[in-house]
Amino acid sequence: MASASAPKCNSHTSDNEPLQSMSQDGVNCDPSEAVPRLPGETLITDKEVIYICPFNGPIKGRVYITNYRLYLRSLETDMRNLRFALKQEGHSRRDMFEILTKYAFPLAHSLPLFAFLNEEKFNVDGWMVYNPVEEYRRQGLPNHQWRITFINKCYELCETYPALLVVPYRASDDDLRRVAAFRSRNRIPVLSWIHPENKMVIVRCSQPLVGMSGKRNKDDEKYLDVIRETNRQISKLTIYDARPSVNAVANKATGGGYESDDAYHNAELFFLDIHNIHVMRESLKKVKDIVYPNVEESHWLSSLESTHWLEHIKLVLTGAIQVADKVSSGKSSVLVHCSDGWDRTAQLTSLAMLMLDSFYRSIEGFEILVQKEWISFGHKFASRIGHGDKNHADADRSPIFLQFVDCVWQMSKQFPTAFEFNERFLITILDHLYSCRFGTFLLNCESAREKQKVAERTVSLWSLINSNKEKFKNPFYTKEFNRVLYPVASMRHLELWVNYYIRWNPRIKQQQPNPVEQRYMELLALRDDYIKRLEELQLANSSKVPSASTSPSSPSQMVPHLQTHF
Repeated sequence: MASASAPKCNSHTSDNEPLQSMSQDGVNCDPSEAVPRLPGETLITDKEVIYICPFNGPIKGRVYITNYRLYLRSLETDMRNLRFALKQEGHSRRDMFEILTKYAFPLAHSLPLFAFLNEEKFNVDGWMVYNPVEEYRRQGLPNHQWRITFINKCYELCETYPALLVVPYRASDDDLRRVAAFRSRNRIPVLSWIHPENKMVIVRCSQPLVGMSGKRNKDDEKYLDVIRETNRQISKLTIYDARPSVNAVANKATGGGYESDDAYHNAELFFLDIHNIHVMRESLKKVKDIVYPNVEESHWLSSLESTHWLEHIKLVLTGAIQVADKVSSGKSSVLVHCSDGWDRTAQLTSLAMLMLDSFYRSIEGFEILVQKEWISFGHKFASRIGHGDKNHADADRSPIFLQFVDCVWQMSKQFPTAFEFNERFLITILDHLYSCRFGTFLLNCESAREKQKVAERTVSLWSLINSNKEKFKNPFYTKEFNRVLYPVASMRHLELWVNYYIRWNPRIKQQQPNPVEQRYMELLALRDDYIKRLEELQLANSSKVPSASTSPSSPSQMVPHLQTHF
């Protein structure tokens, strides 16, 4: 369940919005309503309360509970740590608690997530953003070495993989079935990305099922050799195991393991020392503890260091850089896996692809990257986030996708002109990772989403973003081709994302917008205003011009310098 505090509506509206104020997340705010509501959102109950503010003490207000959010109407803002005092009137406190619990955790009470009730309409369909055939075609696939297979169209080969896969041309579907038996969760090595020039590839999968006895599988060994041979320039396939080597060895006890040198003669194995979901969860909890409600300025650096959050960010980025460099340099094709291939593997492949391919640095390109490497390839969003589930102590919860977005933000700080999207774009994605307002991040895999008909019954987050792209654009973006980005993954160049992690603490001064960026946006608005006036003048004078052939056909022809990039 989302939470909000009033005043939440701002007074600025765009030309295509109705004449009522709209909040930052697109919620229409009717001044006559006690609480702004989305289409499909219904008010369940409301009650006068005293908000126990950790900063300013008790504050009077009224709390509203809908089937989507908890909303507090008060004169104060920045209320995210929710603690209320209610008058004792019968069992009113218990009633409020039970209603709040019911709609905060709908799945635990046999209720649908709000995304299935949301009736919002947008002028673009975000579900149309990603088409796997078109994306692979953009990469130049299929070709003589790689083919598209529909062996998984009914999710019989691998329940957590997408229906469409790209595999070596020389590998038959029967080969794939035999390989699947030796890979955890049947997640066989499949292509994620191919270099447009040197044809090196990034392949992803899960760990081999070696076990304590050191089992071997000739079909799996041959398959990895076939992957290597899709590019005749290389003698060895590079395997990046995201785990610490100790963990990979320990996984043998549960039937997993890694590719040993004696079994995979034409492969080189490297461990990247990225810790598991449990370590990442505890690290983020420590970050939360040091940023809310109090930030100890005198011990800030040591407190931040004790969380190890930036160390984990560093290791993920370092691993992705190694993958990208190996492929870009033409030294080797790369196979990436962790344990099951849906957490650290997704982080590494998607970040490496972001470094290698400028297309993914555009707004729609990034949406495609997320849809492809995270959503379609089975990152367990439902398990990692726990949408609508009251079991907040579930050991499967972990901020893996948040960590990926944090890495993207770190890259955008180091390369301020390389990304079409801005910080607001990334924060919006993370807000709706948790909100359950859209269907984009619901459930664990593609097969589960098809069974629930998510694309038919819910709205995509990309509909919200792509219907108003200007809000999410970086004004300094310079479109480039074939430029590989190598961020500096050292602790000196990484920083805590204050505008995300500490944005609700009123005692921390938020990072102000870049004054150059503000001036740039003002100049763009001024340019648009001049062009609009020019069009109006042209229309007003068009009846006075005797011949259309002698008049310019557009404002840009009349004043070509107005189209100059500021």
